[in-house]
Amino acid sequence: MSPTKIRLQGDGLELAGSAYGDPAAPPVLFFHGGGQSRNAWLGSARKVAEAGYYGISFDLRGHGESDWAADGDYLLDAFGRDVERLLYQFERPVTLVGASRGGQAALVGGSRHPDRVRLIMLADVAPLMRDDGVDGIRAFFEQGESGFASLEDAAESLARNLHQPRMADAGKLARAMRQDDTGRWHWHWDPATGKREFLHPPSEGEAILTAAARLQSPAVLVRAELSHLLTDEGVARFQQLAPQIEVVTAPGAGHMFTADRNDEFAAQLLDVLERTPERNLS
Repeated sequence: MSPTKIRLQGDGLELAGSAYGDPAAPPVLFFHGGGQSRNAWLGSARKVAEAGYYGISFDLRGHGESDWAADGDYLLDAFGRDVERLLYQFERPVTLVGASRGGQAALVGGSRHPDRVRLIMLADVAPLMRDDGVDGIRAFFEQGESGFASLEDAAESLARNLHQPRMADAGKLARAMRQDDTGRWHWHWDPATGKREFLHPPSEGEAILTAAARLQSPAVLVRAELSHLLTDEGVARFQQLAPQIEVVTAPGAGHMFTADRNDEFAAQLLDVLERTPERNLS
């Protein structure tokens, strides 16, 4: 099954997506983490389409082939507003799936419109994240500003800063990067997304707590066992604010595990969808 490239309206810009399956089927939207692209979720989007859903993996604003923010707004709320706009472009309740920044956006945007959301499934996203755990993400963005001499150097930065296993084949990164006239490799994102003011500011934590308290939709948190960002306190706080949330653990996994464990995650998602009936839009 090959994807169809689509573009849908976000909040003042367009978002690029890869869509699998029948557009009339129940929609399942996937959102990647900061610094990634929609390629991170292609496996899961394809799997849910094979099971009878309409799976779409999106590039977040400022990433991949989506538009860059003309006003330079890459605060969490802007990503959440993009999700809100997407919800109203489907004629059936939407399932939102997101990892890291994409999960935060799904939670913030989806929690504002429970009547249009069937399910929210989050990969390693919860309130009260460790600020020191974000240091590696900040370093990752900073190192990417000037580009890399080789794909090997990019793979090393990815592994060192994001606590991921070193890629055996760095050549696979070529689809997530571009090469300039001097031969240096750059990630497919707006450098402004990596500004420190957008990476875990106080407003971000407040937005996630507010969204968790507002959440009415069925929700699942898949927590990475080896996460360097989530805390037991944060997960407990999430459960206190949203008692309906189901928490499961991905054993032996780190924070950005979804890029390498798409099939396993998709199987878990499909199981939850079977237990979550679709409602009519009000």
